[in-house]
Amino acid sequence: MSRLERLRQKMHEENIDAYVVIRPENGRYLSGFSGGEATLYITSEKALLLTDFRYIEQATAQAPEFDIIKTGQDHFETVAKIGQQARRVGFEGDFVTYVNFGKLKKRLPQAELISLPDLVSHLRSVKDQAEIETLRQAVKISDDAFANVLTSIEIGQTEEKIGLDLEYSMRLAGASGGSFEFIVASGFRSALPHGTASSKKVQSGEFLTMDFGAIYQGYCSDITRTVFLGEPEDKHREVYEVVLAAQRAGIAAVAPGKTGKEVDAVARKIIVDAGYGEYFGHGLGHSVGLAIHEGPNLNMREERVLEAGMVITVEPGIYIPNWGGVRIEDIVLVTENGCEVLTQAPKEFIIFE
Repeated sequence: MSRLERLRQKMHEENIDAYVVIRPENGRYLSGFSGGEATLYITSEKALLLTDFRYIEQATAQAPEFDIIKTGQDHFETVAKIGQQARRVGFEGDFVTYVNFGKLKKRLPQAELISLPDLVSHLRSVKDQAEIETLRQAVKISDDAFANVLTSIEIGQTEEKIGLDLEYSMRLAGASGGSFEFIVASGFRSALPHGTASSKKVQSGEFLTMDFGAIYQGYCSDITRTVFLGEPEDKHREVYEVVLAAQRAGIAAVAPGKTGKEVDAVARKIIVDAGYGEYFGHGLGHSVGLAIHEGPNLNMREERVLEAGMVITVEPGIYIPNWGGVRIEDIVLVTENGCEVLTQAPKEFIIFE
């Protein structure tokens, strides 16, 4: 069953006449179009891609299942013309702005607008074989970048320089860019879960956390590794080993039929039992794909059940203010019997003397 057919099945279950898609990742997933401006209008019989003159040729080549409609800057004007018969119209309620909702409501006065934010994202959560192979390559690019940067890290380098080295390596390997703003945080800044690269110079006696990823053919990878510069104290070793044990336990718990909440609890218990529970404040992981953060998640509230074909991160951390922090992150593929770790970069405690 094609992606369009699966969506139409969902639309039938929700009893809607049409579905409007403007989120770029959803549009690309359904149509194959990777350009910057498109609105999809889908009914049981029509699949229309609305875009302006800049993207007509690209859309025609990339979206063969769709009829390409040339529009002006306001796609909703065209939606109004083609959607006059629709009585129940679904839209991405988590993405459409208040202004655009107002435009849609004004142009489709006869229709009831139904917020259905998960209609496409739920389809995207289970990857097909082609998506999985693309993600494998995105992960490999990140693995290789980490191996490359390990040969060049030196005391006195700035975090920004290390981040640039990571991105340069990935782009040379075929990445179109980074999948998010890289986190490169050393010393006291490693206690910042989202400590993006700064002008701080890395020093001896510090953790260095690197969280980065590649975009390859539209799909995102995500990896975190923490290394140490100089001679670690016992507490440094202890914290690292606690996080590593939690991460390994979390991976071992990933399996179809488990909820995100259940997997999170397995890893979190190890950190709590070691006395560091107050320093692990985020969820254990999130799904990845065309977007860097997708669902389902691994956290204390996630009730959604994992399914074979989902691709998800496992990334526990301990962050102690004014001291430092450790995070270790892999991407794993949920399989029929458990999971497969896609990330291959080493996880043992790496120390730069």
